[in-house]
Amino acid sequence: MGNETQLLTITRTFDAPRDLVWKAWTDPKYVTQWWGPKGFDIPECTMDFRVGGKFLLCMRGPNNWEGWTGGEYHEIVPYEKIVFSMYFADKDGNKVQPEDIGIEHEADENTHDIVLFEDAGEGRTKVTYIGNETMEDAAESGQLEAMNQSFDKFSDVLCR
Repeated sequence: MGNETQLLTITRTFDAPRDLVWKAWTDPKYVTQWWGPKGFDIPECTMDFRVGGKFLLCMRGPNNWEGWTGGEYHEIVPYEKIVFSMYFADKDGNKVQPEDIGIEHEADENTHDIVLFEDAGEGRTKVTYIGNETMEDAAESGQLEAMNQSFDKFSDVLCR
């Protein structure tokens, strides 16, 4: 399958046990430390981590630019799998259309993002993130680079 149809997929193996990796992915105290590309921080993050629960976070970048992301959890298999949707939001968590905030966005709104957590042995954990846009679109939009930078930050959080 070529990049025209293959979904954004990033796989990394971390030198940390699965329970710690899971906690760093599901606890807002840790999510605020790694979410977003380098040069961005997360000043606000709320997570109701349960099926049907929602999350909302503010990503702040250079020149104090702020963008809000909301989402909902659709499936949670503890320590193994998280299925969720994400959308552009306002600070109250209301969904906004990307074009209303000046963003071109081609992702299919009827698909979900998936994160898989696998025991890689010897205290390591393999994490696979599957997004809802193609690798080609993700590369063109900068999403692929941003997700890789988030994974770099995630690794740093696990090492602390």
